Amino acid sequence: MPTSRCATSRAVITLSDELLTKSAVEVGELIRTREISPVDVTRQLLDHAHALNGEVNAYVSFRDEQALADAERAEKEIAAGDHRGPFHGVPMALKDNLYVAGETTTMASKIHRDFVSADDATVVGRLRDAGIVLTGKLNMHEYAWGIDNNSPHFGAVHNPWDLDKVPGGSSGGSGAAVAADMSFISLGTDTAGSIRIPSSACGLVGLKPTHGRVAKYGCYPLAWTLDHIGPMAKTVDDAAAMLQAIAGFDRRDPTSVDTPVGDYRGALGGDPAGLVIGIEEDYFFANVDAEVERLVRARIDDLVSRGATVRKVSIPALAYSEWTELATSLSEASAIHHRDLQQRPEDFGEDIRFLFYLGELFTSVDYLQAQQARRQIKRDFAAALADVDVLIAPTLPVMAPDIGSAVADLNGSPVDLVDNFIRFTGPSNLTGLPAMTVPAGCNGDLPVGLQIIGKAFDEETVLRVGRYVEESDPMEGRRAPTGA
Repeated sequence: MPTSRCATSRAVITLSDELLTKSAVEVGELIRTREISPVDVTRQLLDHAHALNGEVNAYVSFRDEQALADAERAEKEIAAGDHRGPFHGVPMALKDNLYVAGETTTMASKIHRDFVSADDATVVGRLRDAGIVLTGKLNMHEYAWGIDNNSPHFGAVHNPWDLDKVPGGSSGGSGAAVAADMSFISLGTDTAGSIRIPSSACGLVGLKPTHGRVAKYGCYPLAWTLDHIGPMAKTVDDAAAMLQAIAGFDRRDPTSVDTPVGDYRGALGGDPAGLVIGIEEDYFFANVDAEVERLVRARIDDLVSRGATVRKVSIPALAYSEWTELATSLSEASAIHHRDLQQRPEDFGEDIRFLFYLGELFTSVDYLQAQQARRQIKRDFAAALADVDVLIAPTLPVMAPDIGSAVADLNGSPVDLVDNFIRFTGPSNLTGLPAMTVPAGCNGDLPVGLQIIGKAFDEETVLRVGRYVEESDPMEGRRAPTGA
């Protein structure tokens, strides 16, 4: 990509591809100090995203004219002394199940391909208030119900680390876009792992906040009691800043919780001395790719070498978590889509049509029994977390397979992809506890994620521990080869 010059009243710097590799907070600071123009940055990011989208397929729609107009507005506001925070003027794209008023939101579906909302989603409104520049909407698994992001309606998203591999889902477009420098940061939604799965597979930081921390008004639901919205970012600092921007109560969302918002970026200091890490061996370290386990344990060992301690914990009810997650999510999702499933089943992709039919087989007894199991899982997690600061585990027990594969490799044996991709992430949706994945290193040419699970509404500790892991530079400077 050719370089360009950006004149400002403070300084003049040369824009280069390296700028696109920076974190959102870094770019926001350069914009704040007027060393670069949000208009030039937006134009450069859009040029790069358009050039790569044929390979990666992260975007389903661009809004070039609106984005450049937003960038011009941001530049004038900042010049006038009206600076709104770390994302003012920063271009970014969002998952296409978050409503943008007056614009199409497809949910990567045929049925809602032309849907236009009258309102912004709560998180979209808050990001507008923060001054972001919205560059477009990102691909996803249809109705957010899938983990490989192979869409029959909008095509497969490709993992920027290896274009033949899945990026994870359902927020695969968000993961791929940030990893390929097609968006400085993004948001995902997470019902069984859909923030953390693609963040792990694409080498990003992905945070699922506590259920109720971020309002979901204006986000098309998958399963009401399991859905979350959260950041997908290049750094822990970016994730903390994004949570700061979108967190908070909204009475329009009945699951939103009216509780104080923390100082998430301010919580990132200190060191691991005194940190108590909980390890649950029987579930979270059982049937795991050997190299994934080695990398995660190496990161734990590094924290111990810096003053943390490890305590083994037991969460017996995890034995029921996979059935409980499926009984809950499938039942709720099938209820949401029941009418369309009856009236126009052929308009669903084959994979999710099967799942919605499967969801209608669960009885009310099954659903209520699952909620009883869910309460016990919550109790067991609360007991385990009472004596530790966080739990640490692998994010995914297997590596991302080729696009189109229904199986993954587990130490030489084929295993079901869906079951294994959600096995370690689903419990945090059942409990509603905050959980974050951070890069732990690379297994061959693909990144591996380490998962941190915390206490309810204690995102500060989860983020702080993620920063400790990040400080050890587990990726050793490696980035996705498909990028700027």
